Amino acid sequence: MAPLEPWEKVLVNGETYPETVHGQIACQDCHGGVQSPDKATAHEGIVKNPSNDAESACGECHPDVVAMNENSLHINLAGYWTVLDERTTPADHDTIVQMFGNHCDTCHSSCGECHVSQPELVGSGLIDGHNFNREPSMTRNCTACHGSRVGNEYLGKHEGLMGDVHFRLGRMTCIDCHTGHEMHGQPADCQSCHEGPEATGVAPADHRYAGVQSPRCETCHVTVAIGQDGIEMHQQHGGDLSCQVCHSIEYTSCDGCHVAISETTGNPFYATDGSYLSFKIGRNPIKSFDRPYEYVTLRHVPVATDSFAFYGDNLLPNYSALPTWVYTTPHNIQRETPQAESCTSCHGHAELFLTIDDLAPEEIEANLSVIVESVPRPITEILATPRITVTQPITTTE
Repeated sequence: MAPLEPWEKVLVNGETYPETVHGQIACQDCHGGVQSPDKATAHEGIVKNPSNDAESACGECHPDVVAMNENSLHINLAGYWTVLDERTTPADHDTIVQMFGNHCDTCHSSCGECHVSQPELVGSGLIDGHNFNREPSMTRNCTACHGSRVGNEYLGKHEGLMGDVHFRLGRMTCIDCHTGHEMHGQPADCQSCHEGPEATGVAPADHRYAGVQSPRCETCHVTVAIGQDGIEMHQQHGGDLSCQVCHSIEYTSCDGCHVAISETTGNPFYATDGSYLSFKIGRNPIKSFDRPYEYVTLRHVPVATDSFAFYGDNLLPNYSALPTWVYTTPHNIQRETPQAESCTSCHGHAELFLTIDDLAPEEIEANLSVIVESVPRPITEILATPRITVTQPITTTE
């Protein structure tokens, strides 16, 4: 996405915006500043992104949404801290907070960065002359941030790989699956808001795969879920393989993220050792009642033992506390994939599975819980194995 010119970023459509609901509110009520014909005076104390303080800017009119704001992973970035707290130690917390503020906190998004402007992470700028959009733009908002993985996969931007079938054939956008209810951090259980004698309190998500699986494929593909679609592989593997194991194609993984401050500009930056397309099946690292699968697709995350070396020595002493190949749900779903052509396309094909041979030496301990130690045998071997029939001795009584 090309960056906007400076004048484009602040253009307010004087014909359409005043007619909207938000156009009835004085600019100073949200942005501060001073009512004056002099530009310098008018911009004194101006607030560029009022919704960074959602309670003040949005809470009066949208109290139900803002009340849940602190639970939104887009706002609290709790997913980062779920991982960082596991791999670091309390003694280094202040140093990690400094690192996080320099390199990770820019991924934070506010109400306005979904509904009126592009996120600051990608250069900001109004999308439609300051008009507020109820539904975020898939390309100007969602994949503007989630582009290198989700956007490229879903839209089919990898050479030789088709876009997700839900986009190609269904023309579905992100919000068709990821609803405002989810994005706003609202709980998946009714009782958190509508308490009664049966209330059971569900903690807010601390990671994008925490809690109830939403969205989930089976919600729309009901015949698959109940085993009535006539597809033998669904009936055979429906309970032990995630849908992506059979219906994803190659997706992006990354290696070795490192963070530092530029000696030239003084600005913080991060860089990865490289990204590449791969497809790996492994054991489920977050197996639960809601994600009961034995095998899932895994994606490599760009963490290395020296990722934060700029800020100090040995800042990831618990590097092996979590896998570096993690549970993933690639956004490149296809009805027909190479591994789902037949049983023989998967069984016996070691290259599809994450094995110890795929790991760097320093990663082995971290990934012992997800590697596949024994690749499923070829179907020909399974069929050739004689079945042992156990019979009970016949006894007679007189």
